[in-house]
Amino acid sequence: MVGRGPATVSSKQMTTLFMKSDVKGKAVSIAVSIVEDDGPAREVLTDWIRHAHGFRCVSQHGSAESALMKLQAEKPSVVLMDINLPGMSGIECVRQLKPQLPDTQFVMLTVYEDTDHIFDALAVGASGYLLKQTPREELLTALKDVHAGGSPMTSNIARKVVQSFLRSAPQTDESVNLSPREREVLELLACGYLYKEIADKLGITVATVVTYIRRIYEKLHVRSRAQAVAKYGHFATKEERGRNPAAR
Repeated sequence: MVGRGPATVSSKQMTTLFMKSDVKGKAVSIAVSIVEDDGPAREVLTDWIRHAHGFRCVSQHGSAESALMKLQAEKPSVVLMDINLPGMSGIECVRQLKPQLPDTQFVMLTVYEDTDHIFDALAVGASGYLLKQTPREELLTALKDVHAGGSPMTSNIARKVVQSFLRSAPQTDESVNLSPREREVLELLACGYLYKEIADKLGITVATVVTYIRRIYEKLHVRSRAQAVAKYGHFATKEERGRNPAAR
């Protein structure tokens, strides 16, 4: 969990990163920015990333307002975003930043586990959702995953997302009819599977997976996997509340 950072290493070790190769063979590292109002927690996260192979911390911000002012120029690959920030919330910050930084992946790092916060964050453009007790190695793995195109989530968060899909399809004006296979693909997307992993699990080609995802996006009127998961999850959650008023 977020706590004391790793042992101190030499400056040479800190600057000698394990570099990952991109499709052109050029050495790159994952540029990460942190938006967290708690000073000690922010320092721990910064220390974790600076000491990790294949990562570099390009900035840290104590408020959403600071992030809005500076992240567009910093252009990080991944942003770790708290939700409960002073002033503007992290969710609103992502909503405003995502159109400005379409290639940046936003991962929420928070204490909130309720479905409203989860789906609200995904709906505005977050690609991942982690809880603050996430251990260091799991957090670094999640950052690699989201940079590679995945949607990492803490296990119990992913379970809540999947449970929303297991409820019966909502019967609302907004509802759409996804085929059983499209729903399978969407559930795997919600769990953070990459396209190739979905193809392997379902015994189909990657091209077929892409076709299913295109149809899902068209039916849900969305443009990203996170928006698809959030929108369909909201449908199911609304229907569950309609059947069970006590759950509101």
